[in-house]
Amino acid sequence: MKYMFTYDLMESARNTNEWLGATARAMASYPAFALSMNPMLPMIAAWGEVAERSFSRMIAKPDWGIRSIVGPDGQDHLVDVKPVVEKPFGDLVQFFVRRRPPMARKVLLVAPMSGHYATLLRSTVASLLADADVYVTDWHNARDIPVSAGKFDVEDYTLYLAEFMKHRGPETHVIAVCQPVPLTLAAVAYLAAEDPEAQPKSLVLIGGPVDPDAAATEVTDFGRRVTMGQLEHLAIQRVGFKYKGAGRLVYPGLLQLQSFITMNAERHSKAFSEQIFRVSRGEASDHDAHNRFYDEYLAVMDMTAEFYLSTVERIFKNREIATNSFVVAGRKVDMGAITSVAVMTVEGANDDISAPGQCVAALKLLTGLSDDQKAQHLEPGAGHYGIFAGKSWRLNIRPLVLSFIDKAAGRDKAAGGRKPKISLASGS
Repeated sequence: MKYMFTYDLMESARNTNEWLGATARAMASYPAFALSMNPMLPMIAAWGEVAERSFSRMIAKPDWGIRSIVGPDGQDHLVDVKPVVEKPFGDLVQFFVRRRPPMARKVLLVAPMSGHYATLLRSTVASLLADADVYVTDWHNARDIPVSAGKFDVEDYTLYLAEFMKHRGPETHVIAVCQPVPLTLAAVAYLAAEDPEAQPKSLVLIGGPVDPDAAATEVTDFGRRVTMGQLEHLAIQRVGFKYKGAGRLVYPGLLQLQSFITMNAERHSKAFSEQIFRVSRGEASDHDAHNRFYDEYLAVMDMTAEFYLSTVERIFKNREIATNSFVVAGRKVDMGAITSVAVMTVEGANDDISAPGQCVAALKLLTGLSDDQKAQHLEPGAGHYGIFAGKSWRLNIRPLVLSFIDKAAGRDKAAGGRKPKISLASGS
């Protein structure tokens, strides 16, 4: 399956459906047809509008859309997104708030690279901006990276994170969401051995698969069923000539999107059917709830083949993080080397992607930390998305995370550099 033909076939199908949607919308909206009073014409136009929008979003990188925030003085402060570290496979960007002095809290938010853009964390960033200077890892779409840029696997990813942390300095508080949780933990452990002074002040791990075997999900079941040979044959393709990364082996975003949709096919089918009826009745709008969600959900990016395959093999199958046997650039990374970074884990009780138990397993690996340097929180009734961007995040988890960050910084400063003492927070 590692052919440009299969990659271009998927893109051709997407492009054709976008064209069909645009054609149906234009044809059914032709003024002369309005005289027929045929009720099917508004339905066809509505289907065309929804189809065109949906298929066009699949290749577009969403905008962050964070224009301003309200400051403590009640005035709006404009927000600029500025790259502070630029690398071939991803940048570190700062959300710079104009006319605001530097904040005491400095947060590095590690975004997932699992098929969606970093903009998936838009609401998370917006919620933190009022109280912190925020930096985010902005990963690039592999289809747009020339083959000459080389490879990018889990070890390269870890080294990128270590470099970003070193750039931000020891006053930084790192928050990792979902997929990057185990590799962020490894990056901190790597710094603990190679450059202890560059370690962040605290580390918050939200809903990530540190130990995939701690609790079974559909994701972990798939990882057990399929062999690496089967996975490489079925999932890996070469980027077509349309993009700068022509010839690069990738796990296509469109293939990942198909998996996302299949997991909850009935729910998505119902959502799109209801949206078509709303459009036909004139009840939909450009930024209604459906469009806000699916404009982001449908915007997918390719991952390099080596990153995708090494994630499945080393994190899920071999459990190298869970067994403390992960190696980066020829050096074994020992999680026990972390002795001065306060660590907190957050899980959702109803998370069906990284089930409860997978993330909190990180605390058992941190043998160099005392119990009062660790914290954990299990959010009742929260699913995967809710623990970093939904109601649970806004009302419960965000205040807990900010409190944890403040305790880590305050205790460390008051103790003159000694280990921060963080009380254990479990349950709700």
